[in-house]
Amino acid sequence: MLLFIRKEMDFFALLDALQTPNGLIELGIGALCVLLAVVIARRLYRRWFTDTPERYEQFLPYLGFRLVLPVSAQLLVIAASLAWGRLEHAPMLVLHIFSAMLFWLAVIRLCTAVVRQAFPSGRFERHSEHVLATALWLGFVSWTIGFDVAVTDWLESMTFSIGKTKLDMLTIINGLLWVTVIVVVALWASRLIEARIMKLKHLDSNLRIVFAKLTRIILVVIAVMVALPVVGIDLTVLAALGGGFTIGLGLSLQNIARNFLSGFVILLDRSIRIGDRLMVGDRVGNVTRMTSRYVVLRGGDGSEALIPNDLLVSNTVVNQSYSEKSLWTSVPVQVAYGTDLDLAMSLLKQAAVHPRVQTQPGPNAFVTLFADSGINMELGFWVLDPENGFMGLKSDINLAIWRLFKQHNIEIPFPQREVRIVGDKPAQG
Repeated sequence: MLLFIRKEMDFFALLDALQTPNGLIELGIGALCVLLAVVIARRLYRRWFTDTPERYEQFLPYLGFRLVLPVSAQLLVIAASLAWGRLEHAPMLVLHIFSAMLFWLAVIRLCTAVVRQAFPSGRFERHSEHVLATALWLGFVSWTIGFDVAVTDWLESMTFSIGKTKLDMLTIINGLLWVTVIVVVALWASRLIEARIMKLKHLDSNLRIVFAKLTRIILVVIAVMVALPVVGIDLTVLAALGGGFTIGLGLSLQNIARNFLSGFVILLDRSIRIGDRLMVGDRVGNVTRMTSRYVVLRGGDGSEALIPNDLLVSNTVVNQSYSEKSLWTSVPVQVAYGTDLDLAMSLLKQAAVHPRVQTQPGPNAFVTLFADSGINMELGFWVLDPENGFMGLKSDINLAIWRLFKQHNIEIPFPQREVRIVGDKPAQG
């Protein structure tokens, strides 16, 4: 049941079989097997993925779930074929085609699962998965009806030469397909290795990123070097294309190459790490991601800026958490003249007791200016988690200051102006 020959997939023979009672019975048996497999797949999903949806993002659980339907249906079809064969000693074309389609469905879901794991999560991943499934189904249909023979003959007739090597379009397309398959497998393997590397907590975060990127580059290069000889393309052909590629890299891709190299410089010298708080120009935010081309800087308002790596290397960047994560900030306060300043400073320190405020060294209060309307004071403190912003923390501390000052009758003044009218004469009666 698992070995399929093109002659057995004849479309017209299938139509003839469906016009017989045995063929219709086989069609009903096959449909029933698929329906039972759908029920099994749905129950498995409710049992293993409804309460723990994070399993759906893991490769092996996702692959296992995707293969439940075709594999269980295939087993049911094989069992039904054996039982039906003992009752009717006639060829079972319909069930055989059901088995072939289910086998190909399992192959498609295996391939799409690998593609899903190889590419980053998001819209591109889902789109590529659907495109690959459609292409594989079209390939299966063209194989069953024999259309692939005409296509391959036409592609073989289109020949041209590169240096001393003679190539045809079929060889090139075959090579591209093999390169794509091997590169996707390499990307899939690199993501698995990357996931393992990123879990090595004893390594510096930047070194983990460097090792992960180098692993991906090495695997992709090896994949290309292996794929080309597999399809019969001599590696010396790359020398003819290398000159043009080098010129193109020097002219149009120099910015990409510069950012790529700058990214490795940043990772290796450990000047910037994920979680650091940077000030680049007028932009302040925390580093959430580091790629080969840019660094993602997330601001306090949730917006994300993509800063090119070359900009971080060639310009001055303020890393507010380079050696220490905590950051100093302050809250200005004004009190009225006649206030007990020692008490006010003590209350300010008391107001700064907060889970996000560092205790060693702790907060401190200062008298900064004897102003027109009152005495200016400032409460300074170190924030343990500046990546979570300052507005909420300063609001909590200002409320605590307001309550403590109100309890101890400390006045927060407001500007007062005295207006004098000079030379005004009384109105004549």
